[in-house]
Amino acid sequence: MDRKLLLIVIDGVPWRNWRRLFGNLEGWVASGEARVWRHRSVLPSTSASCYASMHTGVTPQQHGCTGNGNVFRISQPDVFSEVRRGDGVTGAVAHSFWSSLFNRHPFEPVRDVEFDEPDNPAINHGRFHTMTGDSKANQMTPCDLDLFACLTRLCERQCLNYGMLHSCTLDSLGHRFLPDSTEMDHGCHVMDEMLAPFIPRWREMGYEVIVTADHGQDERSHHGGAGEEQQDAALYYIGAGVGPPDGAIVEQLQLAPAILARLGLPLPTSMTAAPFLN
Repeated sequence: MDRKLLLIVIDGVPWRNWRRLFGNLEGWVASGEARVWRHRSVLPSTSASCYASMHTGVTPQQHGCTGNGNVFRISQPDVFSEVRRGDGVTGAVAHSFWSSLFNRHPFEPVRDVEFDEPDNPAINHGRFHTMTGDSKANQMTPCDLDLFACLTRLCERQCLNYGMLHSCTLDSLGHRFLPDSTEMDHGCHVMDEMLAPFIPRWREMGYEVIVTADHGQDERSHHGGAGEEQQDAALYYIGAGVGPPDGAIVEQLQLAPAILARLGLPLPTSMTAAPFLN
């Protein structure tokens, strides 16, 4: 494989906060270097369910991960496994749920927090964290600058064709302070500023970049149910692909097939949604 793409998942940021508070990303849209669409999650709009659907292209009712308390190794083909099938190299810097869903379950910290397995049929290079002890009084999230740096180092050292990064910082802030709060405004600003220097660096390395969230949050900091506030996030794309018109809604099931299409890979028969990128 010679194509390369990175997916950056910033957990739990609703549409309004993206468009209002991420000045660097919005600046690239204004300059014509990026495009942005509304990204609508599956139902339930619960984190683990969305993670599974983002990478398999099937609904929670099909893959079976119906909530954060029901996490297991998914059986359907997924982005990681299909990239490996195409002889590509995969990497992930993310919450341990991603390891359980797409690599091996249960997650065993000493074994799985950091691993490099070139022949693994799913994720070759993983750097995972658990957030054990997380609560409103004790937000157990890593520094996002460190996560971005870790993914970049994997790209440099392991020549990833597909890399995925997942951060829970803003989802945790929303649950702690509400998504429309001074604390969340500041958190989005800091995230945008931390992310910004890495995007041109990744582009210089030959990567297309997608930045999005798994779901939104409503005014009471809830998600899991239906409605624009809980389901909708923004999706920013920087690359050479052709996407839908401005104002279009990208359904979450379209993400996995779009990633594989941009990497030049065939779609498994289980992914029936049309790619939103050509």
